Amino acid sequence: MATATTPLQGNGMLSREQLLHLFDRFSFLTSQPDVKKRIADAVKDKQEAVAVTTAIQEEIFLEMGIDPRFGISCLGKVCTVYENDRDLVIQFYKFIAKEEMACDEAELGPDGFAERMINQQKLQEKQLEMLTYMRKFHFDDQSAILEKLHQQMENANYESEASILSAEQIQEIVQRKVSPLFMPR
Repeated sequence: MATATTPLQGNGMLSREQLLHLFDRFSFLTSQPDVKKRIADAVKDKQEAVAVTTAIQEEIFLEMGIDPRFGISCLGKVCTVYENDRDLVIQFYKFIAKEEMACDEAELGPDGFAERMINQQKLQEKQLEMLTYMRKFHFDDQSAILEKLHQQMENANYESEASILSAEQIQEIVQRKVSPLFMPR
C-alpha cells in the first residue's frame, strides 16, 4: 500500500499479478452483502451501478498503491497487452462478467436477478443440447449450421434467444445443404 511518501504507480502497465489481485479482490468484495447493498442503494439514488463498481475498483487500486485513473486505463489495454496470455484474458472476461452481474443484481433486485439467472441457465442448457445434437453431423454440415446460426443472431441484433436452433431447423439446414436444388448464397 502506498503511503504519503510513496508515490502511486502511474505509468507502464499493470503486471499479471496485479491484475489477478484486482480480479480476485473485486470478486470477493462484490460478493459481500454490504457491498451489494452499497451498489443497490446507489441505483435507488438514481446513480449508475457501473459508477459504483468503478469506484470499488479505484479503491482496490489505491489499496495496491496504484493511481486509480492509471489502473482503470490499464484495464482497457488488457486484451491487447496480454493477448498471448489466454488464462489472464479469460480471468479478465470473468472479471467483466462479475461486474455486469453485480450491476444487474443491483438494478433488478434479488427476485428479478434470480429470475434472470434461471432464464440464463435454461438458455445455456438449450444451447448445450443444440451443440450436442450438432456434433452428430459431418463437419461440413456443422459449418452450414453455424453459418445459419450466425445469420440468425446477426438478424436479431445478437439477442440471446437467437442463439438457438431447434432440431427441426438443424435438419432443414442439413437437408437443404445436400439438396441439388439448394444453391448457397
